[in-house]
Amino acid sequence: METRIAVISMILENASCAERVNAILHEYGECVIGRMGIPYRQKGVHIISVAVDAPPNVISALSGKLGRIQGVSLKTAYSAAQGGEPCAKS
Repeated sequence: METRIAVISMILENASCAERVNAILHEYGECVIGRMGIPYRQKGVHIISVAVDAPPNVISALSGKLGRIQGVSLKTAYSAAQGGEPCAKS
């Protein structure tokens, strides 16, 4: 099955969301390429970016589960469906 690369970016409004987010990420662990978490203590939020490689329906399911957690703001960016052209300087 064709897979795509995506980045799921989240802002957790409070630390109580983290346990549920981590449980869902663990559930989808086989498609996670890597993740980065940044606690932004001055603003009282946590910023998490997760890179995944999975079929589009799996990425959508993962994003949907994470996005339904109260206190989580989320956006997902997908790679081009058929690969992409290399970046070129103008």
